[in-house]
Amino acid sequence: MFATVFIQGLRFDLVLLGITLAVPMLSFPFVASNELFLGVWRAILRIYLPAVLLLVLFMEISTPSFIQQFDGRPNILFIEYLNHPKEVLATLWAAYKLPLAVAFSLLVPLAFLLLRTFSALAAPITATRILPALFIFPFMLVACMGMIRSTLDHRPVNPSTVALSSDPLVNDLALNSAYTVLYALYETRHESDGGFRYAALPDNEVIAIVREGMDVPAGDFISAQLPTLHVQHSPVATGTRKNLVIIIEESLGAEFVGSLGGLPLTPNLDALSREGIWLENLYATGTRSVRGLEAIVSGYSPTPARSVVKLPKSQRNFFTLATALGRQGYATSFICGGEAQFDNMRRFFANNGFERVIDEKDYDHPAFTGSWGVSDEDLFDRAHEEFDQAGAEPFFAVVFTSSNHSPFQFPDGRIEQYDAEKNTVNNAVKYADYALGRFFERARRSGYWDDTVFLVVADHNSRVYGDELIPIDRFHIPGLILGGSIQPGSISTVMSQIDLGPTLLSLIGVETEHPMIGHDLTNPVNSSRPGRAIMQFNTTQAYLEGDRVIVMQRDLPVRQFSFANHRLSDEGGLDEELGRKAVAHSIWSSMAYQDSIYRLEAKDF
Repeated sequence: MFATVFIQGLRFDLVLLGITLAVPMLSFPFVASNELFLGVWRAILRIYLPAVLLLVLFMEISTPSFIQQFDGRPNILFIEYLNHPKEVLATLWAAYKLPLAVAFSLLVPLAFLLLRTFSALAAPITATRILPALFIFPFMLVACMGMIRSTLDHRPVNPSTVALSSDPLVNDLALNSAYTVLYALYETRHESDGGFRYAALPDNEVIAIVREGMDVPAGDFISAQLPTLHVQHSPVATGTRKNLVIIIEESLGAEFVGSLGGLPLTPNLDALSREGIWLENLYATGTRSVRGLEAIVSGYSPTPARSVVKLPKSQRNFFTLATALGRQGYATSFICGGEAQFDNMRRFFANNGFERVIDEKDYDHPAFTGSWGVSDEDLFDRAHEEFDQAGAEPFFAVVFTSSNHSPFQFPDGRIEQYDAEKNTVNNAVKYADYALGRFFERARRSGYWDDTVFLVVADHNSRVYGDELIPIDRFHIPGLILGGSIQPGSISTVMSQIDLGPTLLSLIGVETEHPMIGHDLTNPVNSSRPGRAIMQFNTTQAYLEGDRVIVMQRDLPVRQFSFANHRLSDEGGLDEELGRKAVAHSIWSSMAYQDSIYRLEAKDF
């Protein structure tokens, strides 16, 4: 395996070299035969080539820290985070001082050395006649394109070429980080269409399979243009509609939760789990907050593209629970402790049903402010104040925490630390749990407790990594539904974040129209089935049904595994029906975005 990685690594280094040389090579015939142009070209090369080499070296120096966080080489996330310099710089300074110091100490003197070296190499270059330049140019072009394509096959090499292991990180090792970022940028050309398709399936068949999987009576579908739009009937509708509060805990994986077999870091959540409906086998749809937000708030299943929170077609008339509940007379709000413009959250929520967005600038005297905003205590204090002052109309609120986020900053004197070093993920989880418990102590004594259904759920795990094609265990997250009207119990079936919306609508007693494809787990039929979950891991998607898993990778055949004892096992065959179901669901999300059919019908005023 080492030899394969090394040889393929050299191959992709040549690909990057070809890309780098393409820019000066294409201008060669025009500048090599003109002394004036050659002088400008020579000056540019003195800067361009050292700059490219320094960038490549910087990317490789940055790679270990990126791998530690995301279990893969730098990808589109590396670029996206540059849109938020305040948070990124604060995080880098707080958590990565040593890598920054190493990079600075190596790259600064190297930059001076490279500038001198390339200046010396460029100085002797002299002009030639046009005919020799034109004669040489085709050979240079073929050499450059040959390095970029690196094959005589129909398609040039790409990351799938080195997808030879079941461990995604091993597959990444054969690449280089400058290439992985460039390729991720190249792939974004698909994003306006909702992403690529893992396999071909006719659209009408996609819709038929997805609708069948929803377990909704045929008579409840109400639109020919919006295929999944249907009426959901609440089994507990009494005419009194409950408030709904969704608390999204940042980066809280099952391995941090005692009640799910994890570390003893969440005593408050563990205690609360016995007072509400505990969701024992809940899986996140992705590895980033916006992926969790789209699933929890919109019931939208994941795609290979970026989250719809950030894509252009979903910035207006895209379904959210706030859209549906707003039409039912609910006051709607999104409350976070950081800056709501991060990852385009403010725009997405404000344009899709949320009447108010409260973020860091709306806190007058926070007790503690870190790199990612005010502490969870400040956040919950503000949320409690908002709920306590609500009028007679019902309200729906999403409360998004941030204390459990690298560099894991939180106020002193609140918890007995699990780790000796303060700013660790374990201590941050314990503090987040402390703040959550403190909120529910106050909520129980409030006037809104009996009339409110609460959901506590993680957006994703803190780190999703492993030596498998998709590390399913790392998508396992806690989920808890509680409130004055909720009877204690548990649901052990496999479920996804996309199932939360339909379940909550039933529990708050609201009958409404929506396009969500998730299962209402208040229905005993759904809660007694094996269940299913859909997970996006970079460009890989998994469809888990009971203990069977379909794994879909770009440009590779669909594969089937079994999931037992926390491991994937290759079954060596493929259940065609299950495979079609997985492919249909992956296509549906992209199609729903592309065709703008994940919405409600226009309201008549």
